[in-house]
Amino acid sequence: MRRLLWLGIGLAVGALVFRAVAKKAQAFTPQGVAGSVQQGAVGMLESVRTFVDDVRDAMVEREEEIRSAFDESMLLDEDLHPEKGTDYR
Repeated sequence: MRRLLWLGIGLAVGALVFRAVAKKAQAFTPQGVAGSVQQGAVGMLESVRTFVDDVRDAMVEREEEIRSAFDESMLLDEDLHPEKGTDYR
């Protein structure tokens, strides 16, 4: 009876190990490599899109700040006085 128990445990462990090794081996087949390359490319593309969107949003925000500064006749640089002209000493 004990031998039968150990045989069952050995078969179960062997099956689990076989399945784990088969999953790992699948990653190294051409289809597995292509799948992981595709997933990596999709992830990179999404990161680039997010970055470009963030840059565009920041650009629009900064342009609005600059336009409002010019509209309000605020000096962007304290050394430059439009009424005095430019003096670059």
